[in-house]
Amino acid sequence: MLRGLTTVAYQSADLEAAKNWYTEVLGIEPYFNRTEYVEFRIGDYEHEFGILDSKYLPDLGGVQASSAPGGAIVYWHVDDAQAAYDRLIELGAQPHQPPRNFGEDFIGAAVIDPFGNVLGIMHNPHYLEVLEKRRPG
Repeated sequence: MLRGLTTVAYQSADLEAAKNWYTEVLGIEPYFNRTEYVEFRIGDYEHEFGILDSKYLPDLGGVQASSAPGGAIVYWHVDDAQAAYDRLIELGAQPHQPPRNFGEDFIGAAVIDPFGNVLGIMHNPHYLEVLEKRRPG
């Protein structure tokens, strides 16, 4: 049923600031740019990473989104979890979960971006194994 990651969408009350921050973090401009939404294609599989201006969030029948970070953490593979974590903190993210070894060299961490979203990073040996299998020759 679940075949793979397609799009991760974050939200921000200041879309322009979020776009600029993630452009700095990712080192690329968004490929898709609208008034209410921007999207980047990132990584080896060009996964879609979007940011929605929170004023365009659907009405959830009176349910208000919490301003506190929570929910599932999406971890993005990085080559060096500690270096990536340090860079994100340097760029203004707040610590959420410091780097730690989950076992067998799966090293993960998470930060809160300046817009209240949880951003997970992980050095993931399984990701590298899958990537290697997909390379031709």
